[in-house]
Amino acid sequence: MQNSMAKQANTVFKSLWFLMGLMLLTLVVYLVVAHYYWEQIRIFQISQGRLVLIRTIFYVLAIIAFPVTNLMRFIMVRLNQTVPGEAGAERRYFFTVLVSMISAGTIGMLGFIMFVLGDDYNTLYIFGVLSALAIFLYQPKQEEYLSIVDALAEKNSEIAE
Repeated sequence: MQNSMAKQANTVFKSLWFLMGLMLLTLVVYLVVAHYYWEQIRIFQISQGRLVLIRTIFYVLAIIAFPVTNLMRFIMVRLNQTVPGEAGAERRYFFTVLVSMISAGTIGMLGFIMFVLGDDYNTLYIFGVLSALAIFLYQPKQEEYLSIVDALAEKNSEIAE
């Protein structure tokens, strides 16, 4: 029984790993576009004072994104386990991972926005590394998925009785 659930989880995880790969590809695209088209995309030149203010705000947002994403993911996994509905475990967990990956990818986008506004490559790389770290931290976890499957199976057996 446990072995068949693990095989099912491996099948489900192909789409989740694909999603994670897309987020990493997005980061690479940000870097490639910044390196090869930097003259065309840097259409804004703002004052150094404003640039520092925006950079500080973006760093605060990136730092806050880590615990907020962790909390959102924890809550979503618990809701996936307890909230009744027609959606299966695959769909529920896919949405949880999707939200986590979007949050992680947003951090990299902040760095790209800073680069477009006139900041240097250092800021782009820092935000890119932070985004990659978030993608790694919030990657799909088989234990979370199996806990949702178990909770839904238990709920369905209670309803059947």
